[in-house]
Amino acid sequence: MADLQDELQAAGEAGELDTPPAPTRAEATRTRDRRPPAAEPIAPGDDGHPDDGEADDVRPHAATDVRRGGADVPEALGDEAVVVAGPAGPPSPSSPSPELAEADAFLVAHPVADGYSGLPWVLRQLPRYDLELGEGGVDTDVPRMRKGHIGALFWSLHLPEGLAGERAVGATLEQLDLVRTVVDAHPEGLRLTHSAGETTDARNCGRVAVLLGPAGAPAIGDSLGILRSLHTLGLKALTLAGASWAGESGLSRFGEEVVREMNRIGVLADLSGASEETVRRALAVSRAPVVCTRSAAAALRPHPANLPDDLLAALGEARGLCMVPLTAEQTGPSVRDVADHLDHVRSIAGPECVGLSGAYDSGEAHPRDLTDASCYPRLVAELMDRGWSEPDLALLTWGNVQRVLRTADFTARAARDRREASTARIAELDG
Repeated sequence: MADLQDELQAAGEAGELDTPPAPTRAEATRTRDRRPPAAEPIAPGDDGHPDDGEADDVRPHAATDVRRGGADVPEALGDEAVVVAGPAGPPSPSSPSPELAEADAFLVAHPVADGYSGLPWVLRQLPRYDLELGEGGVDTDVPRMRKGHIGALFWSLHLPEGLAGERAVGATLEQLDLVRTVVDAHPEGLRLTHSAGETTDARNCGRVAVLLGPAGAPAIGDSLGILRSLHTLGLKALTLAGASWAGESGLSRFGEEVVREMNRIGVLADLSGASEETVRRALAVSRAPVVCTRSAAAALRPHPANLPDDLLAALGEARGLCMVPLTAEQTGPSVRDVADHLDHVRSIAGPECVGLSGAYDSGEAHPRDLTDASCYPRLVAELMDRGWSEPDLALLTWGNVQRVLRTADFTARAARDRREASTARIAELDG
C-alpha cells in the first residue's frame, strides 16, 4: 500500500493523474480570448520558466499553467511569491500565445515519443549531473522533458566511429550499464521500459519511459548470441549500418539472418544511415515494422540519412516508421523547415508512418526555437496552424511509436513459436 501511495503521489506531482481531460481543438479555439478570474499556482514539472517564444531568453518573467486556464503568476519580489487575484488584465509579453497554450493542452493528452537522444554518451563525459533538478550541460533533463511533454525517449547507444570488434561490444555494454545507473538514480522522473505496455504504464505514473537503443551494428560483434544477450539487457533497436554484413551492397546472408533473429526476439531494425540497398533488402526480409530513427525527406534537403520519395513510399507500404529529426543539417534552420519535412513524409508514407526524433545531445545543431527537449509545443503549434487534424497529430507524437512497439512484440511471440534461436555464424554464411 505504501508503494502504491508513493506511485500515485509521484504521478500526481508529474501532472498525469490530476490533469483534467485536454480540450478539443474546437473548444480551445472558442476559449482562446477568455481569461480566468483568478490565478492558479504553477504546475509541478514546468521548472518555473515560461515559454516567451525566444529560444535564447531564459530569464523568468511570469509563469503560466496552461492546464488550469493560463493565469499569470508574477515573479516574486524578494523571497516570497505573490499571486495576484481578481480580474485579469491584458496578457503580458511573457504569456504564451493561444496557439502555444493549445499545443500544450494537446500534448498533455498525447505526449511525444522521441526516437533518438544522444544523452548517454554526453553523460559519460560529465563528472557529475542531476537530471531531476535540471542539468545545464545537456539539452535533455527531466524538467525540460516535462515542459516539452516527452512521454517516452529512445536513448541511443551509438558509439564514436572507429570502435569495432570486442572494443565496440565492451563500450556498448558500458553504455547499457550507464543508462541503467542513470535511470535508477532518477526514479521519480525516469523508468526503464521494454514494451508498449510498459511505456504506457510509465507515462500514466508520471515518468518518462526510457527505451534502450538504437545501438550500432558493430555492437553485436558479428554474433547472434551477443545480439540476444543485448536484448536480454534491454536493447530495443539496432542500426543496420557500419558492419560487413550491412554495407553499400546491402545485407549479406548473415545480415538477413540478423534481421530474422531480431524479429524473433523483438529488436527493431533501425535503417537511418543504412545504404539504399540495405533499406530495400531489410524491408523485404523483416516481418516486423522497421524504423528510421533519424531520417527526413531527401526531396527537400539532401543528406545521407534522409530518404528519397520511393523509399518513403516503400516504408509506408511496409507500415514502418520514419522519425524526422529536429536537426538543422537534415531538416533546416527553422520550425517551418521541420514542419515542411513532416508534411512531405506524411504525404508520401502516410500519417501512420511518421514520427518525431529530437536528436538532442547528439552533437547536432538544432533549428531556431527547437533548441532543447522543452520545445515540442512550438512544433505542434506550427502543425496545428497548418491544419493537421488531432488524429494525425496524435499518431505523430505517440500513436505510431506505440503501434510499432506492439507489432514488434506480437511478431516476436509468433516467431518464437515457429523457430528456435539461430546458431548461424558469419563465417558459415558469408565465407
